Amino acid sequence: MLKKINVEDAVGTHLAHDITEIRPGEFKGPAFRKGHEVCNEDICHLQKLGKNHLYLIDLADDEIHENQAAAILARSLAGEGIRWEDDPKEGKIGLHAAMDGLLNVDVAALAAFNMVDEVVCATLHSHTIVNKGELVAATRAIPLAMKLAPVERAAAIASQHGGVVSVKALKKAKVGLVVTGSEVFHGLIEDKFAPILSGKVTDLGSEVAGVSFAPDDETLITAAIRSHVDTGCDLLLLSGGMSVDPDDVTRKAIRMAGAQEMHYGAAALPGAMFLVAAIDGIPLLGVPACGLHHRVTVLDLVLPRILAGEKITKKELAFIGHGGLCRDCPECSYPHCPFGKGL
Repeated sequence: MLKKINVEDAVGTHLAHDITEIRPGEFKGPAFRKGHEVCNEDICHLQKLGKNHLYLIDLADDEIHENQAAAILARSLAGEGIRWEDDPKEGKIGLHAAMDGLLNVDVAALAAFNMVDEVVCATLHSHTIVNKGELVAATRAIPLAMKLAPVERAAAIASQHGGVVSVKALKKAKVGLVVTGSEVFHGLIEDKFAPILSGKVTDLGSEVAGVSFAPDDETLITAAIRSHVDTGCDLLLLSGGMSVDPDDVTRKAIRMAGAQEMHYGAAALPGAMFLVAAIDGIPLLGVPACGLHHRVTVLDLVLPRILAGEKITKKELAFIGHGGLCRDCPECSYPHCPFGKGL
């Protein structure tokens, strides 16, 4: 129950919630924190904040304060790799990455959580690369005081699968690169693919264990693939030969090398002719020629997920379609752009 009193009569009482102050362009935050004892000097400041009345709270047995609710919600939302502190500010609690890694959001569970009346959680996009300490989600109860039942219902939804938000560290993989194409193998043109792919690998904290070059010959491409597998690489990247031209034999070579499963085609532009396979349990990614001409392709969406331990199947390649259209901006701002942000 809330009891309304005039601010002039509030001296000696304790604030039931944080009082927010906004100075455009300067400050937005609590001017007074919950529990602050109101004194005469505060009256003018409170009135300038539009607070002509304050509220005293007398909670019933089935009611809960916004700060207590926020703590219950945060605890249920936080999965692996997430830290939070029971120190609500303006009724909100932030959830932070406990490590560098890849953020994962259970989007369906988040939607179900937010369907519960009077509670909210907002997150960054799933599959965002985040740094230790970065804010990845925030939650709050909307009313100052509310019934306990919806808070418990939302918490049950969030905790059902071990939390809604989690962060997984990226594996430091030993990556083998195979650059295909007779024109490169025979020195007719300079290879540009290996430096591009090597940069993407090292930027994510992994190492390139070796680079092989092979002509458009399925037997030689197969041998290059198997060589990297035999020397202990735990991720393979192949470039070139991914189109539908008869001379492009890379996909055939991948099958010959022992691919147990192969998914060709991703719902993304650039990168539609992308390929995902696995050989002896080792992920293999086939990068089409667009990787030479575009700074960002579907590879940039998939590679971090592979390093975070995800298995990419036809379903994941299909879901990339929502948000998988690059706007081809004159100045690329990825990852601070909509590409790959469909979920």
